[in-house]
Amino acid sequence: MRIHEPNRTGMIQAYNKTGTASVSKKGKMAMGKDEVKISTEAMEMLKQIEDPNAPARREKVEQLRKQVQEGTYHVPSEKIADKFLSFWKKW
Repeated sequence: MRIHEPNRTGMIQAYNKTGTASVSKKGKMAMGKDEVKISTEAMEMLKQIEDPNAPARREKVEQLRKQVQEGTYHVPSEKIADKFLSFWKKW
């Protein structure tokens, strides 16, 4: 039994046309522009960040750096679990 597909060649031609890029009159390819959009959540996070030169922040960073280098830095597993749960509950 033979099945006749009249639109088969039309579909192949449409597929082949999708790979071609548009070329302007000068012979150069038209390029899109890059664009960056910052979400409102990210903007709020930026506002909450303290000035990195603040003395309290510098002291805290140095203390954490020292703990990490000495191997004494420890995060309670309950805190990690709470963060995971709060993240997954959003979805």
